[in-house]
Amino acid sequence: MNIEVLRKFCLSLPAATEDIKWGSDLCFSIGGKMFCVSSMESPLRISFKVPDEDFEELASQEGFIPAPYMARAKWVSLTDIKKLKPKELESYIRQSYELKKMKLTKKVRKELHLD
Repeated sequence: MNIEVLRKFCLSLPAATEDIKWGSDLCFSIGGKMFCVSSMESPLRISFKVPDEDFEELASQEGFIPAPYMARAKWVSLTDIKKLKPKELESYIRQSYELKKMKLTKKVRKELHLD
Protein backbone atom coordinates (compact mmCIF):
# COMPACT_ATOMS: atom_id res chain seq x y z
CA MET A 1 0.00 0.00 0.00
CA ASN A 2 1.23 3.49 -0.79
CA ILE A 3 0.05 6.90 0.36
CA GLU A 4 -2.35 7.39 -2.57
CA VAL A 5 -4.01 4.01 -2.05
CA LEU A 6 -4.29 4.78 1.67
CA ARG A 7 -5.88 8.18 0.94
CA LYS A 8 -8.35 6.68 -1.51
CA PHE A 9 -9.40 4.00 0.98
CA CYS A 10 -9.71 6.30 4.01
CA LEU A 11 -11.64 8.94 2.09
CA SER A 12 -14.03 6.27 0.78
CA LEU A 13 -15.34 5.82 4.34
CA PRO A 14 -18.52 7.84 5.01
CA ALA A 15 -17.90 11.40 6.29
CA ALA A 16 -14.11 10.90 6.42
CA THR A 17 -11.94 14.00 6.11
CA GLU A 18 -8.21 14.57 5.82
CA ASP A 19 -5.78 17.22 6.93
CA ILE A 20 -2.11 17.71 7.75
CA LYS A 21 -1.11 17.85 11.42
CA TRP A 22 2.23 18.32 13.12
CA GLY A 23 3.78 19.61 9.90
CA SER A 24 4.06 16.36 7.99
CA ASP A 25 1.48 13.79 9.10
CA LEU A 26 -1.57 13.02 7.01
CA CYS A 27 -4.54 12.57 9.35
CA PHE A 28 -7.91 11.05 8.55
CA SER A 29 -10.84 11.87 10.81
CA ILE A 30 -14.53 11.38 11.29
CA GLY A 31 -16.46 14.10 13.09
CA GLY A 32 -13.17 15.71 14.12
CA LYS A 33 -11.86 12.48 15.68
CA MET A 34 -8.75 10.95 14.11
CA PHE A 35 -8.95 7.31 13.06
CA CYS A 36 -5.75 7.00 10.98
CA VAL A 37 -2.47 8.91 10.82
CA SER A 38 0.25 8.36 8.24
CA SER A 39 3.69 9.71 7.52
CA MET A 40 3.91 11.29 4.09
CA GLU A 41 7.52 10.35 3.45
CA SER A 42 9.11 6.98 3.00
CA PRO A 43 9.14 4.70 4.86
CA LEU A 44 5.38 4.79 5.17
CA ARG A 45 4.27 4.50 8.80
CA ILE A 46 0.57 4.17 9.58
CA SER A 47 -1.04 4.50 13.01
CA PHE A 48 -4.57 3.57 14.01
CA LYS A 49 -6.70 2.78 17.06
CA VAL A 50 -7.38 -0.82 18.06
CA PRO A 51 -9.77 -2.32 20.61
CA ASP A 52 -8.33 -2.20 24.14
CA GLU A 53 -8.23 -6.00 24.37
CA ASP A 54 -6.12 -6.29 21.17
CA PHE A 55 -3.61 -3.54 21.92
CA GLU A 56 -0.90 -5.47 23.82
CA GLU A 57 -0.83 -8.39 21.41
CA LEU A 58 -0.72 -6.25 18.28
CA ALA A 59 1.75 -3.70 19.66
CA SER A 60 4.22 -6.49 20.46
CA GLN A 61 4.13 -8.09 17.00
CA GLU A 62 7.04 -7.62 14.63
CA GLY A 63 6.47 -4.57 12.44
CA PHE A 64 4.29 -2.81 15.04
CA ILE A 65 5.00 -0.54 17.99
CA PRO A 66 2.79 1.32 20.43
CA ALA A 67 2.05 4.59 18.61
CA PRO A 68 4.14 7.45 20.01
CA TYR A 69 2.01 9.85 22.10
CA MET A 70 -1.13 7.81 21.32
CA ALA A 71 -0.43 4.42 22.93
CA ARG A 72 -2.33 5.31 26.11
CA ALA A 73 -5.42 5.64 23.88
CA LYS A 74 -4.67 2.17 22.45
CA TRP A 75 -3.17 3.23 19.12
CA VAL A 76 -0.53 1.14 17.34
CA SER A 77 1.89 2.17 14.63
CA LEU A 78 2.66 -0.10 11.70
CA THR A 79 6.36 0.47 11.08
CA ASP A 80 6.82 -2.17 8.38
CA ILE A 81 4.07 -1.95 5.76
CA LYS A 82 5.09 -5.36 4.38
CA LYS A 83 3.88 -7.09 7.56
CA LEU A 84 0.23 -6.77 6.50
CA LYS A 85 -1.58 -7.55 3.29
CA PRO A 86 -3.51 -4.54 1.93
CA LYS A 87 -6.87 -6.10 2.88
CA GLU A 88 -5.66 -6.75 6.44
CA LEU A 89 -4.54 -3.13 6.77
CA GLU A 90 -7.87 -1.92 5.37
CA SER A 91 -9.64 -4.06 7.97
CA TYR A 92 -7.65 -2.49 10.82
CA ILE A 93 -8.29 1.02 9.50
CA ARG A 94 -12.00 0.32 9.08
CA GLN A 95 -12.09 -1.04 12.64
CA SER A 96 -10.40 2.16 13.90
CA TYR A 97 -12.93 4.23 11.94
CA GLU A 98 -15.82 2.30 13.54
CA LEU A 99 -14.35 2.68 17.03
CA LYS A 100 -14.15 6.44 16.56
CA LYS A 101 -17.59 6.65 14.92
CA MET A 102 -19.16 4.89 17.92
CA LYS A 103 -17.75 7.59 20.21
CA LEU A 104 -19.42 10.44 18.31
CA THR A 105 -22.50 11.98 19.86
CA LYS A 106 -25.89 11.21 18.33
CA LYS A 107 -26.10 14.82 17.23
CA VAL A 108 -22.79 14.67 15.35
CA ARG A 109 -23.65 11.28 13.79
CA LYS A 110 -26.96 12.75 12.59
CA GLU A 111 -25.23 15.87 11.19
CA LEU A 112 -22.82 13.60 9.29
CA HIS A 113 -25.71 11.40 8.06
CA LEU A 114 -24.24 8.34 9.76
CA ASP A 115 -27.38 7.14 11.54
